Amino acid sequence: MKESRTLEFKREVSRSFLKTVSAYANFGTGKIIFGVADEGIAVGLADTDAAYLAIENAINDSIDPRPRYVLETARRSEKDIVVLTVFEGPDKPYYFRGKAYTRNDTADVVVDRTELNRLVLAGQNLSFEEAPAATQNLSFDILSDKLHERAGVSSANIDVLRTLNLYSSKNGYNNAAAVLADTNDFPGIDIVRFGASVNEIRDRRQLIGMSAIKQLDEAIATYRTYYQYEKIEGALRKTFEQIPEEAFREAVANALVHRLWDVSSNIQISMDNEGIAVTSPGGLPRGLTEKEYLDNRISNLRNPIIGNVFFRLDYIEMFGTGIERIKAAYEPFTAKPAFTVSKNYLTVSLPVVDAPTKPLTADERKVFDAFATNHLMSRSGLEQRVGLSPATTGRILRALVEHGLLTRIGAGRSTKYERTGDLRN
Repeated sequence: MKESRTLEFKREVSRSFLKTVSAYANFGTGKIIFGVADEGIAVGLADTDAAYLAIENAINDSIDPRPRYVLETARRSEKDIVVLTVFEGPDKPYYFRGKAYTRNDTADVVVDRTELNRLVLAGQNLSFEEAPAATQNLSFDILSDKLHERAGVSSANIDVLRTLNLYSSKNGYNNAAAVLADTNDFPGIDIVRFGASVNEIRDRRQLIGMSAIKQLDEAIATYRTYYQYEKIEGALRKTFEQIPEEAFREAVANALVHRLWDVSSNIQISMDNEGIAVTSPGGLPRGLTEKEYLDNRISNLRNPIIGNVFFRLDYIEMFGTGIERIKAAYEPFTAKPAFTVSKNYLTVSLPVVDAPTKPLTADERKVFDAFATNHLMSRSGLEQRVGLSPATTGRILRALVEHGLLTRIGAGRSTKYERTGDLRN
């Protein structure tokens, strides 16, 4: 056994263990085993009854409020030890000598002001977005317009805001309402478009002090400037995407919904010729593992009120399909998105999916050109048009889908192919 975030060894009873008690009560159940050296070797206690009493008195006298815990005597390697289990409690923060502690790996550290504020809210059974907004002078024209456009709601009046859990008669507007208000004091999005290197900044936009809804719309507008282009083919004007818009919209919307709004950091959107990286502050929501996040198996919204509004506006899927939708948008292409998880941030990397640089073969070009006048065709219809064998046509269709020039729609006999890419060579 080794010491960890939830396991601590103490050779003897000394008051330093009370920092660990505070940390466990604040942030997660853990054990402290007395009579065991740091390397995990049992050395035993001379008098377990006295140790038991000393531990109990120290906790009761020094931790405020008193946490819930269990003390047990045991034997290990023929040595007498005492096992203390401290349970995470509902009455946070739990202080030792006026300070609240957390675990940093195997060390106990004093929480910073931001984390302390979160503990205070948790002790009141509130999240940050549920707490009353610092200012109650808020307007919601942007939200009102979006609700009318996307949900058929006439306006964002007080009754609608109350239904969306943005307002209560007791506390007025909450922080979630402030995030969605026309103007606010919260951080936003910082967009940088790089040139040939990170030393060459072609464009920079800071979307700060505005509704999270407007932040998303402005970010999408910037994306369209740099990663979409139009081409006239005969009488038709068609838009082509270097990066799937659905993937970008999903990445930014999820960053806004899952980010920590009580830290001053902006969401960072880095754009260059290779792709886009969307980085949101805050890491994973508590209780969600990296595997669960990457497998898209569970939805654990950090900001469920804001998430519910984005869901009603059809910006996100409420049940946590964000990563799945991003991956699905890249399904026709060789390039794939990447996801980076750390303690303090999440990054979604969206590579460019442009037309292939390798020239098409004569048969591939023949198939591709067949879509110029009819952008949507079945495989059998295409075979009749180009006069190629079923096997050859199938192989070429798979290659063109992989290159991002065609998209497969449907399955089985109803499968059709749509031209969605363009040759640039």
